[in-house]
Amino acid sequence: MGHLRALALATHLGPTVVVTTVATLLAVASGLPAGRAALVCVAVLAGQASIGWSNDWLDADRDRAVARADKPVVQGAVQPRRLRSAALIAATTAVVLSLLLGVLPGLLLLVLVASGWAYNAGLKRTAASLLPYVTGFGALPAGVVATAPGAPIAPWWLVTAGGALGAAAHLANVAPDLEDDLATGVRGLPHRLGPRVSALTAALLLGGASVVLVIGPDGGPTVAGWIGLGLAVPAVAVAGLAGTARFRRPAFPAVMLLTVLDVVLLVLGGAGVS
Repeated sequence: MGHLRALALATHLGPTVVVTTVATLLAVASGLPAGRAALVCVAVLAGQASIGWSNDWLDADRDRAVARADKPVVQGAVQPRRLRSAALIAATTAVVLSLLLGVLPGLLLLVLVASGWAYNAGLKRTAASLLPYVTGFGALPAGVVATAPGAPIAPWWLVTAGGALGAAAHLANVAPDLEDDLATGVRGLPHRLGPRVSALTAALLLGGASVVLVIGPDGGPTVAGWIGLGLAVPAVAVAGLAGTARFRRPAFPAVMLLTVLDVVLLVLGGAGVS
């Protein structure tokens, strides 16, 4: 495995691409000029990369202990010290780029970065493991919307849906690794709830977020919104079945896919987000 490819994979490439795409689509929906939307994209990308790299750096010994074959650091393709350097450089870049968007939007966007680092640094091992996801993904749309002229306040339904989707993502993301986590001393909220309760909670949050995104915007539900709600059903079902071993791994991709789909349809439906 090449060094650059290993570094890219260590960002947790799938979630990084999804979160960056969602932020960029929200920037478009907020009517930002192309240059400013691009700055949002790069700032969020840097922040997400820093979170992924810090996770693999801080968890290197734990991942080796359970032989996580999907981790480049376990395969020896990248060393923890390189991940540490990359994480710190990316975090610094995210701070600079975010604040270039303005103090208020910059700080809101950096709430997501700080939440991710706090999770990696220890909150993942506590009953409060859900908190960084709710806080960070609730702040993300608020930060993107605030980059528009006049720093508008994001509508309640957008922030609510962001927090709910973040919580669902946490519950679904942890599902495949519950046993490995417990073996290495990680007991976050999903581990305490157990796989079945976590899966049902994730499904309820995912479905609830989709409903809020459809009925929340002014003017009532659009055709695109109803289509999105219909397409949400399979993803919600997969998330709800994540309590069984067969569906644990597909649950997180289902949440990520639905999140992007919801935002795409939000943009196509012309809903005002600021």
